Amino acid sequence: MTPDAPPEPRAHAPQASRRALLRAGGLVLLLGRQQIARGATILAVRIWPAPEYSRVTLESDGPLKARQFFVTTPPRLAVDIEGIDLSPELRELVAKVRRDDPNIAGIRVGQNAPGVVRLVVDLKQAARPQVFSLPPVAAYGNRLVFDLYPEVPVDPLETLIAERLQATPGSAAESAPGTAAPEPAQALSATPRADKAADPLGDLIARAGGAREAAAPGAALDVPDNPAPPPAKAPAAPALALARKTDRLIIIALDPGHGGEDPGAIGPQGTREKDVVLKVAHLLRERINATTVGGNPMRAYLTRDADFFVPLATRVQKAQRVQADLFVSIHADAFTNPDARGASVFALSEGGASSSAARWLANKENQADLIGGLNVRAQDKHVRRALIDMSTTAQINDSLKLGSVLLGEIKQVGKLHKPRVEQAGFAVLKAPDIPSVLVETAFISNPEEEARLRSSAYQERLADALMRGIERYFARNPPLARSRSV
Repeated sequence: MTPDAPPEPRAHAPQASRRALLRAGGLVLLLGRQQIARGATILAVRIWPAPEYSRVTLESDGPLKARQFFVTTPPRLAVDIEGIDLSPELRELVAKVRRDDPNIAGIRVGQNAPGVVRLVVDLKQAARPQVFSLPPVAAYGNRLVFDLYPEVPVDPLETLIAERLQATPGSAAESAPGTAAPEPAQALSATPRADKAADPLGDLIARAGGAREAAAPGAALDVPDNPAPPPAKAPAAPALALARKTDRLIIIALDPGHGGEDPGAIGPQGTREKDVVLKVAHLLRERINATTVGGNPMRAYLTRDADFFVPLATRVQKAQRVQADLFVSIHADAFTNPDARGASVFALSEGGASSSAARWLANKENQADLIGGLNVRAQDKHVRRALIDMSTTAQINDSLKLGSVLLGEIKQVGKLHKPRVEQAGFAVLKAPDIPSVLVETAFISNPEEEARLRSSAYQERLADALMRGIERYFARNPPLARSRSV
């Protein structure tokens, strides 16, 4: 062999490279197994505070395995999440707790053991926690949810009572002693649809007002050294007068759609349906609370008055709990075609939907529980079964009447998508004893209508239109009187 000849190739070189690749591949596989064993990655953390319950959500790219422990004194919830390490996303939970959260005092997170993160939720009051998992749906991955319900739940009747007594602090003293206030509710009972219904709300208001009057003389706890003489006032009327003064509250249940982790439809500019409809509901509440029907005060009750999720069945139950005279669910429509526009009003259907569009919309709205996150195991099976078919002919007929007058007023402030009330199987419209409608205020998927929905002026006009529709309905269909035992 001459010096200039190239060296012969080494026969073992390919074998060596093959062994190196195999070792590298084994290392990659080993790392993959470890990563899988360590579990999912936390993508986002969220907290939704509300008087009714506070929700903590951990979103991940895979299912999370957790064990929870509840300590009563002081009240706190401890959750061990397996297969993960403490991450910046989990640390964010500490700063996300709001000072005005009615249920959560603070959150602590730490690495309890290798591959185990412990999360401790310190509570402001005794609670009934629910911890459950949700599979991926819509824009969300896997979610681990902590719902923290107060042990003593918020009573919607108490809220309405407090509002009513606050609005009329001197109602009992306005009537002269020995004179009975008129009972305008009797004049409004012109429709012989049913016997007078019981009015426990009115009874509670009367009792609360009577107790307040009785407790007033000894209510002061801190007496100054030189107390000023009390102002002169008329003698208090008997409790019966107060009872008659509050004999009939006309209660309108307003149901802003979606909320919390369920944003509803989202417009091209990022406008969220849940935010728009809540603003409209607040404006409508102001108008309702300032209105009377035949001398009887009106009160609005919101199924949610802040940004939190309410299951569909719970919305119906809330309206029934306060004995609402009407139920108005407020939404903003959306479609794949951005040219779709106009407002719509829907009532319940005894059979099939009145159109394919109504059926499509009902199916979409009925999926809110999946997106918002519902602990199915905690739901009362009897309630779910009852909601399957709770419709009555009378309720649907009254709902169509309400929907017609609302549609007539809405067309004065904007375009209509359909000129008549549509019908479909909306879950939130299935209260058998309450006329119920669902109002799609506009198409948030239409850029022009999205801009209108964002406008405060349009929101005001829309609230005015809905208020006029409610007044027109009661002018034609007076609310039933309710019996009272005093």
